[in-house]
Amino acid sequence: MGAGGRDFHDFNTVFREDDSVHVVAFTAAQIPGIDGRVYPSSLAGRLYPSGIPIRPEAELGEIVREESVDTVVLSYSDLSHEDVMHRASQVLAAGADFTLLGPHATMLEASKPVVAVTAVRTGCGKSPTSRRIGSLLAAAGHRVGLVRHPMPYGDLEAMRVQRFATLEDIDRARPTVEEREEYEEPVALGMTVYAGVDYAVVLELAQRECDVLVWDGGNNDLPFFRPDLHVVVTDPFRAGHELTYHPGEANLLRADVVVVNKVTSAPPAKVRQVLAAVASANPFATVVTADSVVTLDPGPSLEGKRVLVVEDGPTLTHGGMSFGAGTVAARQEGAAELVDPRPCAKGTIAGVFAANPHLGAVLPAMGYSAQMLEDLGATIEAVGADVVVTGTPIDLARLLPTSSPVRRARYEIREVGRPTLADALAPLLRLLHRPVAVGEGVR
Repeated sequence: MGAGGRDFHDFNTVFREDDSVHVVAFTAAQIPGIDGRVYPSSLAGRLYPSGIPIRPEAELGEIVREESVDTVVLSYSDLSHEDVMHRASQVLAAGADFTLLGPHATMLEASKPVVAVTAVRTGCGKSPTSRRIGSLLAAAGHRVGLVRHPMPYGDLEAMRVQRFATLEDIDRARPTVEEREEYEEPVALGMTVYAGVDYAVVLELAQRECDVLVWDGGNNDLPFFRPDLHVVVTDPFRAGHELTYHPGEANLLRADVVVVNKVTSAPPAKVRQVLAAVASANPFATVVTADSVVTLDPGPSLEGKRVLVVEDGPTLTHGGMSFGAGTVAARQEGAAELVDPRPCAKGTIAGVFAANPHLGAVLPAMGYSAQMLEDLGATIEAVGADVVVTGTPIDLARLLPTSSPVRRARYEIREVGRPTLADALAPLLRLLHRPVAVGEGVR
């Protein structure tokens, strides 16, 4: 059971070469339009000459019964513990075992030091934390490779191994909006970004070219590479979720460093709640308090204007947030009205709003397909706002020209007090100045 990423990795690392097991299907959820495909034989290996079908999760019970399935493996992330058990109940009712694979079975060993950045929920601030850590390592004179959690929503064979060092590299790959959100900013900072489908091959390339790897996680998933330093980001705006979502709680329990983000913007009581939860769940972790500092690129004033805010899509959808950096920036700059895009939503974007009733006067930057991207552009045009503020990490105006002027909101991690991320990285930096044994940790 997956969402086009962790599921493929679990298959590749645990099942691909195991001739005592026959994998009958992947099921797909969370991401629109990724079912109905086939995991190709070139990736599935010698035991699967016809590949493996990818079917909707709604057909799970039918698959179990039709194929006399013995075991179902849950291989995707950002599910509440309650939702995990609902899926387990469906599997048990159909007669099969329900399994979760652990880190020891699925993490790959790197020959270079690895800093893993993960989170307890989608939208906590992993990406700016990864960029901050990558910049600190680069400033210390090291060649940094940022390895991004997979987002293989297109041609799986073509995406087996991906390497992005320039904006032109990204353009040539024709990625989705969601992929661009994770690739453009690190590349602009001079980092090389690696991604793909087969992470053993991705790792081989990345560690050959770099001194140190930063694992930039997706959702709240566990790392694919065994980390020498594991940094986990939390979000006081969703206090309590650090203990009630899978596998975010496992990340928290395994963390070497916990970043409590948004501490100056979240309610103080919520910050205290997260700090108390961290102290109770993982008292040995180093705790870094930080804020996501939002700035707006130059452009027309927002004061007194009707503003359409376009936010990072996954943060709003399976992340469950109702606002993001764009909303914060628009309010800070005195927007008179945040225009509600729902009455103007077109095609697939209308479907996104229907599936996410918690959303209000904010437009998620959804672009998993060409049609969805076209519908996003049509929705922006139909709203006809005085100014569009984008809180997505990509240059949306470059991708979707609009008749309304666009101002881009950017957000970066800034530590509040001590220890800082530089303090947390100090043992790793010392490690980088001497030979490292494979799998050696820094604690």
